Amino acid sequence: MENMMTVSFDVPAELGRLITSAPSHGAFERNAMLLYPFIQNLTISHGRAAEILGVHKLDLIAFYGKLGLPYLDLSEDELKAERAVYRRAKGSAS
Repeated sequence: MENMMTVSFDVPAELGRLITSAPSHGAFERNAMLLYPFIQNLTISHGRAAEILGVHKLDLIAFYGKLGLPYLDLSEDELKAERAVYRRAKGSAS
């Protein structure tokens, strides 16, 4: 994990008690969840988040997957468009 720093921000009191009483082995999970909104809004990539956390990208993706957080967040129409692009590229590579 990269160099650490302390960041202060306001949270509801009950949440603060949970965070401060949590064992340090929960640091990865907490930090991964703090990074997820930045992945979701495309500020950083999964790869960059994994670098920040000091883990392999696939391990981070698997962690999020276990929580039901998708790696790909495409609508059905977007997925169909991506498949069409793949098929065209595959056909032109032959």
